[in-house]
Amino acid sequence: MSDEYDVNTSFLLKVVQPALAGLMDGSVSTLAPIFAAAFATGKPHVAFLVGLSAAVGAGISMAFAEALSDTGEHTGRGHPFARGAIVGSMTFVGGILHTLPFLLSNLTAALYFAYIVVGVELVAIAYIRYHFFKMRFWLSALQVIFGGGLVFIAGLLIGSA
Repeated sequence: MSDEYDVNTSFLLKVVQPALAGLMDGSVSTLAPIFAAAFATGKPHVAFLVGLSAAVGAGISMAFAEALSDTGEHTGRGHPFARGAIVGSMTFVGGILHTLPFLLSNLTAALYFAYIVVGVELVAIAYIRYHFFKMRFWLSALQVIFGGGLVFIAGLLIGSA
């Protein structure tokens, strides 16, 4: 039992937690710039470029932040380069998913498609928290949607100014 617990705990600390942190950061932190650009310019291509740059920049930033945060020796969180790679790549994934709809030339269609993608991302994050960290699904969904909603509203207000 102890070995199974150690393996599960190790997997959670070394893989799931960094991946979840990256996915959450990428999904939420890129919302404001993407939607602000879309609403301010009315041009999906500009929103795509802003989203792409935000996803790449956030991925690089989070990779370095995680890799340099500790050596993993005292915390048991694993090798810093592995954690950095996991966090950075998942931050990019979280940011690029709702950026891709802005490849569409029609702004309205791009926005509606992006709204759906954001919803799926937030539900996926809530499910991962529920599945791996035994949180109540609806509470997790409410927390994630609240945080994402705040950032989306910020983007909407800034982009509409």
